[in-house]
Amino acid sequence: MADLSVLVTGSGGRTGQIVYKKLKERQNQYVTRGLVRTEESKQKIGGANDVFVGDIRDAESITPAFQGIDALIILTSAVPQMKPGFDPTKGGRPEFYFDDGAYPEQVDWIGQKNQIDAAKAAGVKHVVLVGSMGGTNTNHPLNSLGNGNILIWKRKAEQYLADSGLPYTIIRPGGLLDKEGGIRELIVGKDDELLQTETKTIPRADVAEVCIQALNFEEVQFKAFDLASKPEGVGTPTKDFKALFSNITARF
Repeated sequence: MADLSVLVTGSGGRTGQIVYKKLKERQNQYVTRGLVRTEESKQKIGGANDVFVGDIRDAESITPAFQGIDALIILTSAVPQMKPGFDPTKGGRPEFYFDDGAYPEQVDWIGQKNQIDAAKAAGVKHVVLVGSMGGTNTNHPLNSLGNGNILIWKRKAEQYLADSGLPYTIIRPGGLLDKEGGIRELIVGKDDELLQTETKTIPRADVAEVCIQALNFEEVQFKAFDLASKPEGVGTPTKDFKALFSNITARF
């Protein structure tokens, strides 16, 4: 199989970094590119020539990164900031805000729409978009963070991708853990059903692996699924991704 040229956007982010690194380690299979917002982020992930700097909110600035790629993995996301002065010893909850111009509407909706449009213009053959569980509930608590309605805007971008005509895979992970990957049994679901269970979290490294594995299986194109994991030591660590993906039937 010829090398697949893959662009990872948000590759300076916590999950994006892992995807970028994993792809680079598989040089016999993939030609990797990253897209980050700042020169600082570029240096943080190694500063290689294959990392482009551009702002997803500015469509023109990201066009060069998309030239000649086969597949796109979208890992960009608005990031809520915690307001200073929160004292955990006093109980209550911290308050969050988004930087001006970096609200979910601009980043998760406009920024992802720009990427989908750029992918279409560049003739990309597969787009993997990482969203989030919780999108079926407009009153989800995450939406109130910084008044950002983050899941509503993410969902709008997911819908835009599903309607784009591009082969897509939408992955909606549960709560993200900074834990070791490759040692848990992964679970797929739909329509946020997993949120009603005890198994609704997943290591970032496992999300990253699923993103890459999705590039290898046609049966996961034009599909959307929720993703979580069993606790460490319960069940059998997932190694057969074809089998995992064969359980997915939902298109959105």
